[in-house]
Amino acid sequence: MSDQFIPNITTELRKDIVKVPEAIQEASGIIVFGKKIRSIIYTTDIAIIRNTNANAVIAVYPFTPHPAITKSIIEAADIPVFSGVGGGLTQGIRANYMSLFAEAQGSIGVVLNGPTPVDTVEEVCKIVDIPVVCTVTSAYSLIEEKLESGVKIINISAGRDTPEVVAYFRKLYPELPIMATGGPTDESIRATIQAGANAITYTPPSNGELFSKKMDLYRQQELEKYKRLY
Repeated sequence: MSDQFIPNITTELRKDIVKVPEAIQEASGIIVFGKKIRSIIYTTDIAIIRNTNANAVIAVYPFTPHPAITKSIIEAADIPVFSGVGGGLTQGIRANYMSLFAEAQGSIGVVLNGPTPVDTVEEVCKIVDIPVVCTVTSAYSLIEEKLESGVKIINISAGRDTPEVVAYFRKLYPELPIMATGGPTDESIRATIQAGANAITYTPPSNGELFSKKMDLYRQQELEKYKRLY
């Protein structure tokens, strides 16, 4: 059967969005509360979050999680948000409170960093009724106890070794939902999917990089206008 025609509705003002690579559509996806998620954009930039075709957002950042940041991202987003709630510097009762707040604000899941102690994982899993995601940074990450404590999804971020790490954990846990960074090319994304990732996290260009391209276009338009006049 040939591919069905898919109508595409947009406007002149909204056509210029951050599109995730098409190769991500080859992933199986993870169904969370009835929503199939294949592509997950990795950013806390509200402007990008509001202008992307990704299925979800993973909002983690290298600072202590703060309710104001979580609230702002969820309010601005029109797609599901996986909210970072700590695990590195932020552990114990603060991670618990951040998790409860994230759920109350509408997060579809909460993300704990790799160093999160098992006792914090256990408490967060007891407190929230949304999936707890644990970040994995290498094949040496000890995840068995965390899975036993209630972690539902792992998020593999192992740099250039990500496909190998995905394959390693896929062999150990054939049915475990796995998110993973896909890298910058279609080839690296496909390698990660083929290794066993169900969903791909994509790092978009920065606001500055996007603006730079737009400014180049404006300069070219000005040059062409000048040539026509003179």
